[in-house]
Amino acid sequence: MKLRIPFFSSATKKEPNMKSFLIVGLGNIGVEYAGTRHNIGFDVVDAVAKEQEVVFETLRYGDMASFKHKGKTCHLLKPNTFMNRSGKAVRYWMQQKKVPLKNVMIITDDIHLNFGVLRMRQKGSDGGHNGLKDITLQLSTTDYPRLRFGIGAGFSKGRQVDFVLQPWNSEETKELPFAIIKAAQATLSFITEGIQPAMNQHNGNALEL
Repeated sequence: MKLRIPFFSSATKKEPNMKSFLIVGLGNIGVEYAGTRHNIGFDVVDAVAKEQEVVFETLRYGDMASFKHKGKTCHLLKPNTFMNRSGKAVRYWMQQKKVPLKNVMIITDDIHLNFGVLRMRQKGSDGGHNGLKDITLQLSTTDYPRLRFGIGAGFSKGRQVDFVLQPWNSEETKELPFAIIKAAQATLSFITEGIQPAMNQHNGNALEL
């Protein structure tokens, strides 16, 4: 069995920076996936980048943009490893940027929540989501914050993959920009105020908050 070196051990010679944050939007690269439900993580970090007026550059394992926000250094990441291998990118950039586990936020779609519902948690199971499953495997823990964006479950048995990889329907498309802005606000609240205040303020239906 391969021994995995713990984060920020003496072997890495890097101590965590408590003012450094890594915000990871999950999705799949390629024009064929753009605008699909499964790529909502990409869309939310894009909204944060737009708000902060920063642009992404392609680096190892993904596209990254960084900015300063109220004394914190924030790194936005869109992994280019495809959804099912997201953990490699998360682990690598956590180590490179010396980000402590509690300062990592994973933004992902969730079929178990109605469209537009936001649910931030400090830790939890993968809920059957392959991106979260790989992150848990790579980090050897489920104790990392995540923001789930509800996409609903409007699919018949055996059609889940088709559903998440499809574009939003016309009704969702009308309301989506507002929900994405709310998710971006929740993300910035996590950075500036901490997870508990962010949860208290932003968990719920984004269209009603």
